[in-house]
Amino acid sequence: MTAALDAVAALAAAQLTPVAPVGAAMAPVPAAGVDGASFGRIVSQGLDQVNETLMASQVELQQLAGGQAQDMHRVMMKLEESRLSFQLLMQVRGRLLEAYQDVMKMQV
Repeated sequence: MTAALDAVAALAAAQLTPVAPVGAAMAPVPAAGVDGASFGRIVSQGLDQVNETLMASQVELQQLAGGQAQDMHRVMMKLEESRLSFQLLMQVRGRLLEAYQDVMKMQV
């Protein structure tokens, strides 16, 4: 879950830009985010991390069903972590879609 939170924090940091005073000339904002990573790359990395978490929890669940896992609590914690990271991903996705739709509704 911390990996998913780190990805969201990176997204938030990438979108924070200083506000120019009224009347000041606005320079174009580059599409690069944190450490020169593009927004698409940051989102892709977040998706990959969530996918890895989901796959790891599924493997552990299969091991538990097969009688190979010894610690049921660890398996349950992994399942909950993957569920929370997926929910976080869906919340971020929803917010991004809302922001995109708001931008598309703007009159220029």
